[in-house]
Amino acid sequence: MKKIIFAVIGLLISASSFAQTDISGTVTDSSGEPIPGANILITGSTSGTTSDFDGNFTFSTDLTGAQILRVSYIGFTSVDKSLDLNGTAQTVNVVLQEGGQQLDEVVLTASSTFRSQKQAPLSISSVKMKEITKLSANSQADILRSVPGITAEGGGGETASNIFVRGLPSGGQYVFNPLQYDGMPLISSFGLNSSAHDVYARPDIGFKGVEFVRGGAAVLYGAGSVAGIINYTSKTGDTNPGNIINIEVANQGRIKTDFYSGGQLGGEDSNTYYAFTGFVRHDRGPIDVGLPTKGVQFRGNIKKKFDNGFFTLSGQFIDDKAQFYLPIPLSGGSRERINGNDGNPVEQLLSGDLANTSFNTPGGTYNSPIADGVATTGGYIMGDFNYRFEDDLKLTSKIKYANYKHNFALYVGGNGANGNPITLDNYVESIAPGNLGYTAAYQSGSGSQINGNDLVIDNLHVDRLRPMTDYSGEINLTKSIETANGGNHNITVGSYIARTEAEDVNYQYRVLTEFNNNPQLVNLNYTDAGGDNVVYSQGGLYNRIGQTANNFLSQNRLALYVTDEMILNKWRFDVGFRWEHTDGINSRGGIMSETVYTTPDITSELSDVQTADGSFLRTEVNASAWALSLAGLYELTETTNLYANFSKGYFFPQLRGFAPVPGISESPYDAENIIQFEAGAKFGNEKFSGSVAGYYVGLKDRVSIRQAIVGGQLIDETRAEQNTRTIGLEATGDYSIAQYLNLRGNVTYQDHEITKNTDFDLVNGTSTEANVGNELARQPNLLGGLGLYYDNAAFDANFGFNYTGAKFTDDTNNIELDAITIGRLGAGYTFSKEDNNQSVRLGVSVFNLFDSDGITEGNPRAGSAGQTESQFFVGRPILPRRLFVTATFNF
Repeated sequence: MKKIIFAVIGLLISASSFAQTDISGTVTDSSGEPIPGANILITGSTSGTTSDFDGNFTFSTDLTGAQILRVSYIGFTSVDKSLDLNGTAQTVNVVLQEGGQQLDEVVLTASSTFRSQKQAPLSISSVKMKEITKLSANSQADILRSVPGITAEGGGGETASNIFVRGLPSGGQYVFNPLQYDGMPLISSFGLNSSAHDVYARPDIGFKGVEFVRGGAAVLYGAGSVAGIINYTSKTGDTNPGNIINIEVANQGRIKTDFYSGGQLGGEDSNTYYAFTGFVRHDRGPIDVGLPTKGVQFRGNIKKKFDNGFFTLSGQFIDDKAQFYLPIPLSGGSRERINGNDGNPVEQLLSGDLANTSFNTPGGTYNSPIADGVATTGGYIMGDFNYRFEDDLKLTSKIKYANYKHNFALYVGGNGANGNPITLDNYVESIAPGNLGYTAAYQSGSGSQINGNDLVIDNLHVDRLRPMTDYSGEINLTKSIETANGGNHNITVGSYIARTEAEDVNYQYRVLTEFNNNPQLVNLNYTDAGGDNVVYSQGGLYNRIGQTANNFLSQNRLALYVTDEMILNKWRFDVGFRWEHTDGINSRGGIMSETVYTTPDITSELSDVQTADGSFLRTEVNASAWALSLAGLYELTETTNLYANFSKGYFFPQLRGFAPVPGISESPYDAENIIQFEAGAKFGNEKFSGSVAGYYVGLKDRVSIRQAIVGGQLIDETRAEQNTRTIGLEATGDYSIAQYLNLRGNVTYQDHEITKNTDFDLVNGTSTEANVGNELARQPNLLGGLGLYYDNAAFDANFGFNYTGAKFTDDTNNIELDAITIGRLGAGYTFSKEDNNQSVRLGVSVFNLFDSDGITEGNPRAGSAGQTESQFFVGRPILPRRLFVTATFNF
């Protein structure tokens, strides 16, 4: 009998062990991108799980025999797989086909849980990489221009885009919304120098896409943000190898090749994966100034997966040079481009003849990097660790080191004593009244003489040397707790730390050129009223100003935060608190002026040239601030969710704006405070998805620095303290007109005003109250976009436009710029082989289809007095029409 009993027990144990089946696999979409947060469930049971960040899943079940495994995710058609469970481990890879709208896409930024945009109680927009590739974008502005609530100005070219977020004043760039790659900012502390985040990296084809999360929980995680976070997410390799090559050509000599390769390292049983991506390019445009845009970027990552998580090591190398275009003189009143001496409208005054410009200074010969434009060399390395201790407890941590050598060649066309085009005869008379005659010749070519009726113009060149080093890290722990009524809490405790070091060094010099596109340099000699010969300009240079800034800055940040993302039946709540402390040092070097020989062999040619004198004034700043976010969402019906969020955020002012004062080691440094509130609804069904929301943005204690041309030099003229208020309404929509054909659009209306404005004159030490009640500079009241999109997997086409309403050039509200409409048209055809996942897409697109003469900005360097309009008007026109042709190979 004992033998029988033991035999039965043994059979039961054996059967139990036999019935335990391990099931694993990967969930991807039709393009091979992993789908995180997908539901995997054996029908009629409670056995299942959800996919992780890389679309992978694994679970065990005691069920046996024939079963149905159902894989589903909102916005995709569910897939059923038949399984025979017999104790043998099984691998199931599933490809889900899209069947939903944009609001069904998963949120990856400023969230600790997987949820769709429709389920998140805040405003989120996203653009997939395949759509970005079709855009053939010139810059970040071209990508972000379609995002609701963003005014994006790309007139400067491919870098240093001006990005304005709804309701907030700004000098452009990325002041209130950090640019992130894979959840970490490209630079942690903004304002140590004047460079924008997008100078440190460029978009390439190795991304899944970009998200813009604004308001709400964006103030809490990682680097935090008072307005929003722009986050690009990189592709990582998986078990399905893939390669992409995208070749792009365009008028103005553009040739650009993007590439991506990803897959598995080692054999089939390896848990190590790789991805490598980047680009190589050469370009004369978008505007031909005789100086090329060229460079390379390489990025890559290696991911090691293990039972309960993964570790990813990623990095970037960049060596890229992009030309930058600033405002130029236009016709007053009409604001149209002025014809140059050759009869063609002048688009830019940057000159290829200035390449290799150099001059003597007390510190030695200075070689200007003007030919490089916005030049960046360097990169970053980052580690990303994700570990799940239990199903309800996970750890995530990122650490990053970045180092860049960055130069910014700022060519301010038409700024000087004669900043507007003037005939050569009148120019000489203005600089040397009563002169006895002059000779003028072009520096390049044959050195031919210039006609006295030809137009010439003064220009200012500023070389900004901006090396930067950044150390940053984030760690957080998330605990999931189920409540008695079936709800769930996801509590995250985390910390963010960073140290940023940067230089802020400027050199300036003045140049005399003809008034033409890619103008020739003018050499000018004259005989003054006393009969003496004067060499006025040589090599085009007529004033070697020299070094005008020699600053070294550093800033530390330490933040602690706690959040809870709750799911309670039909309700979702987000609550969170963040505390942060910062301290920094501004070391401002002294500048001296010495007389040097501008040409060593001609002792009569002397010039006062500035250089560093070796002394420094230092000031220390430190401050603490806190942020709070409260948000809720209610699932009213299967298609409609109502939501609201409130956040109190902060922003530490730009450290370079706090000038050291002799005898004072610490400077007052208080955080700017921003209150945001938003309430609205999100809709989503098979035909239509969209959202509508009202919002309020209030800013207090805003500190901004205004630059101006004073005494022939670009300086920090005023430091302003502002309060502002904005009330707005925003709506988005995506309507399926027919199969494969969608109409998408968004519109934002905002009413904004300055409620306080105190200007501190940094030159004279005085202060004034001005512009209260005026609208915010460079913020329109109305903006939006509308587009028609067709894609049946073989043929795709799109036509759309972005609209930016009228706006004022500066806080004085003296000059209003007209509305701008930028249209885009594109089409492509894809040849594919479904059996081996190979395809070729041939495409064509046109940027700025309507070739508008719109002005993106006036003259932000006019100073606190604002801009005036008379015979001439200084403005930055939008980039001209451009035709792109692309070929994309997937294999």
